[in-house]
Amino acid sequence: MSKQSTATVYTAKQANMALVLLLLAYVLSFIDRNVMAVLIGPIRQDFDISDFQYSLLHGFAFSMFYIALGLPIARLADRYPRLNIISIGIVVWSAMTVACGLVKNFGTLFVARMGVGVGEAALSPAAFSIFSDIYSPEKLPKATAVYSLGITLGGGLAYILGGAIYEYFVAFEPIQAGFLGEIKAWQLTFIAVGLPGFVVALALKLLPEPPRKQSELTPASTGLPLSEVWAFFKSNARLYVGIIGSMSLMSVVGYGVMAWYPEMLIRIYGVYRSVAGTQFGTVFIIAGSIGTLAGGWICSWLMQRGVIDAPLRIIVFVCVLWGIPVVYGPLSGHADIAIATSWAIVLFLNAYFGVGVTAVALVTPNAMRAQASAVLLFFTNLFGLAFGPSAVAMLTDFVFSDDAALNASLALLPALVFPPALALALLARKPYVRAVQTRSE
Repeated sequence: MSKQSTATVYTAKQANMALVLLLLAYVLSFIDRNVMAVLIGPIRQDFDISDFQYSLLHGFAFSMFYIALGLPIARLADRYPRLNIISIGIVVWSAMTVACGLVKNFGTLFVARMGVGVGEAALSPAAFSIFSDIYSPEKLPKATAVYSLGITLGGGLAYILGGAIYEYFVAFEPIQAGFLGEIKAWQLTFIAVGLPGFVVALALKLLPEPPRKQSELTPASTGLPLSEVWAFFKSNARLYVGIIGSMSLMSVVGYGVMAWYPEMLIRIYGVYRSVAGTQFGTVFIIAGSIGTLAGGWICSWLMQRGVIDAPLRIIVFVCVLWGIPVVYGPLSGHADIAIATSWAIVLFLNAYFGVGVTAVALVTPNAMRAQASAVLLFFTNLFGLAFGPSAVAMLTDFVFSDDAALNASLALLPALVFPPALALALLARKPYVRAVQTRSE
């Protein structure tokens, strides 16, 4: 039997507190995973590695277990107390982020990054499941949009804090830490950003586990057999392939931009590392947050006016318009233009994900929502997180064979992936409408 919360009521205050704490956890997760983006230079220098090797640390190492463990942990989240699962995950990824600051070579940093991914795999599937139980369908898009602010706030703070903390520590001599040896500025940066997670994990333990809503397919106290879950997804293959496939391809560009745009400003346009981190981080927080909230609020507004396929329309809209600034910015030839264009790039980068999560939640039965979210995260991270940073690096190292062609790589990538992403989003619209209508009858 599954272990369920004994709570029978979850108040609005508790719901909002859960949202705030889960948002804070999401912010920290993106700081811890993305702080490497402003540490590319010193890491490459210390370990004598190429762009492609660095991209393996940034994306592939982190995503190996983050992707692989998402589905098993989601199965647990559909049956066991979700806040406990999330708290354990936060402790694990925070500890492994600190460990990134204690490594001495490429191999040990690779392993530590894998550990960060292990911990972060516990967060989002369980969080999305919680939101579907503590908010009504009409409020769910706004709640997921607020939670998705963790991407922009965390991503932006990773650049700002990462650059500032690194510049602070680089002004001093490396620390001699006994048997741990010499700890340099970039390592101290990892340690500094990893420590706050332990406090958030403790705060989450103070909240009661939200009660699960009764599923139309199975009592909330039981879990569906995996064969039944698979049969459901298989029977709705066009719907899920369209939504998840389009978002996965778009995430290739998103994660590629997040990993390499600040380095492009530094390498191609001569912007100082701390300045590039501050500028791009500020853009990411402001424009990214506007995009995230706008996507959720517009989706809710359209749904309230009877636009059934509102989430799919927003995904299509973003896919069409995003391509203009994301190609022009890197090729503009001027640092000021590249930075100015990044406002539109980052706005669109963050406008579609929350509504895509909402789309999956609204067409998926309660008893398998965490698993559906895990499938979505599996593929968006497989394509985006694992492949996005490496795709840019592969174009730079193996197509252009020139570190100075990083801007061309950033511009070429969206031209390759946006057309099939658009086709998949359009493919999902009709089955999405049918699925929503069927579930509302």
